[in-house]
Order: sequence, then C-alpha cells, then structure tokens
Amino acid sequence: MTESYRPIIWRENKLYLLDQRLLPQVEKFVEVTDLKGCALAITDMVVRGAPCIGFTAIYGMALWVRGESQISIDACRSACDEMISARPTAVNLSFEVNRCFDIMKASLNLGENKEILFQKLVEFGDLQITQSHDKNTRMAKIGFEELSKKIGNRKWNLMTHCNTGFLACGSLGTALGVISYSHSLNKVEHVYADETRPYMQGTRLTAFELSKEKIPYSIVVEGAASFLLSQGKVDAIFVGADRIAANGDTANKVGTSTLAIVAKHYKVPFYVVAPISSFDLTIPNGTHIEIEMRSMSEVTELKGIRLAPEGAQAVNPSFDVTDHQFISGIICEKGLIDPSIKGDLVRVVNS
Repeated sequence: MTESYRPIIWRENKLYLLDQRLLPQVEKFVEVTDLKGCALAITDMVVRGAPCIGFTAIYGMALWVRGESQISIDACRSACDEMISARPTAVNLSFEVNRCFDIMKASLNLGENKEILFQKLVEFGDLQITQSHDKNTRMAKIGFEELSKKIGNRKWNLMTHCNTGFLACGSLGTALGVISYSHSLNKVEHVYADETRPYMQGTRLTAFELSKEKIPYSIVVEGAASFLLSQGKVDAIFVGADRIAANGDTANKVGTSTLAIVAKHYKVPFYVVAPISSFDLTIPNGTHIEIEMRSMSEVTELKGIRLAPEGAQAVNPSFDVTDHQFISGIICEKGLIDPSIKGDLVRVVNS
C-alpha cells in the first residue's frame, strides 16, 4: 500500500486525512490542525472505520497538546471527553483516547514539558498503526487457516459488508484483510461486497480497495444476500466490528445483523474480525451498546439530491447489534473465539 492510499498521514507535525466522503471519484487529503477539527472529521466521516477513528483521535490529542499554552490534568480529561463524544458506538475511539489520557497524566506527574508530551503522543499514534498492521496480519492468517479447514483447497467465494480494509484500518484491514491475504495466496475466486446503505461504504470504498488490489468482485444490494446464499454462491462471510460485548454480541454497520441471520438460515459461516481494542468487556451483552443515530438526510438525499418526498421522515441508525448466536467465530489477534461457548471470548481476550 503506497502512501497515497493511506487514509491517515502524519507528516512534519501535521495530520492529513484522506476524505473518504469523496471516494472513489476524488482522492483528496484534508489537513486537520486542532482537536475540534479532528473531532469534526470523525463525526462527519471524513475518516471512518473503528481502528482509523482511534488512530486519528490519538494524533488529534497530540495537536491539542501542541496548541495549549497551559496544560493540566483536568484540562486533559476535558479534551479527551470532547474527542470521545465525536462518535459513540465504536469503542476504539474511547479505548485509544483514554490511553492518551494515561500518557498525559503520567507525563504531567513527571513534570515533563508539553513538547515532550506532544512527541510521546505522536510516537504512540505511530506505534498503534504499526502494531495494527502486525495484528491484522495475524488475524488474516487465522481467518485463512479457518477457511482452509472449513472449505478446503479450492478457491473461495466470499462476502463482506461495509468497509474493513486499509481505508478503515490505516493498513491491512480486518475482515477485508482476511480476503486480501487469501487473495495473495491465490485462494479467492470472487468477492461479493454489500453496497451498504445509506452511506454506500461497500460501493464507494470496498469496491475501491478491491479494484486497487485487482480482486474479482461484484457489488450487491443488501437485499440480494438471501438470493446469493440460497444459490450457494457464497462460501463464507467476513465482517468487522465497532464494539464487541463480553458474550460476543457485536455492533457493526447497520445491516450486519440481517446478514448474519440469513447466513445462519443457509448454514453459511459468518465471521467477525476485530482487534482487541474493539472488545468491551465492561458490558455483558449487546443491549448495553449505544447505537449512533445519524441525520435523516443521509437516507432522504444523495449528495444533495432529494430522493424522498419533501417532509418525509427517516430512521437512520448507523449500527445494529448481531446476537452472538448468529456468529460462527470471532477472530482477534489472539486467536479464534467460539461465541457459542460461554466464557470463551473472555478467556481468549485475557490470555
């Protein structure tokens, strides 16, 4: 992956984000200069994907430190809370920002100046992206091994939902990382990418990535999944996650739950691929996950063009929760979790 396709670039103490709202027609980077700009970029989905949201927030906290004349622990906590409020569902955001706060607090308690703290946060961001690539590579290998056991030696037809590749993760993807890695070993016959309404991440972003990697694919509307699965066109499904509860219930882009239920009906293996930073062991199940509700205009309009009648109302949850009983396995960097086995998730995550 060349730098031009990295969604997050930190260069010469400046943060540049690939504006994913404009893809695939326009590849444009925007410069973010402060905390408010960083939070707005997350809220407005200039940058998206749970891992990239977390990485962006780390650099955002570094920018905040550099812009402050006086820094206190209380001010750090307030700034961190402001960043966390940008999007509520993806736990990676709070996970990374709270780790930033720990770095801030420790640095201030040591009496270090703000330039030292700034550099520590930048190095922390760089490290997380590097480690993400290593973790995602491990997950890709685990997914490949699982498919080899389940399906065998022939080429595979796979399906995915939303976007979970380098645009979402800053490097090799999670669910799409499994597909990319399998393709590199000449094991992918075809990929079906859900268009992912209403923001069209599948059509705009996953298709963009599959095209870049020259992986054979077709875009399908979510409503076509049942047809494809009933016809035996799909061997396995891989999706990402924005928050995973202790019992394996998983919040992901809206439409994931429906796909999992259909997959269960047709006995198609359904896998969630996500790093440990997406797990939230503080909540017992998915009913505790806050679901972000986004603007009605994302449903009633398309790039400013009105689709629905004037005055039409819309419901636009950005995520839904997939019950763990519909998930064949959860792949993290520590291994494969069987959510049907009580306690297996906690055991693997804490191993």
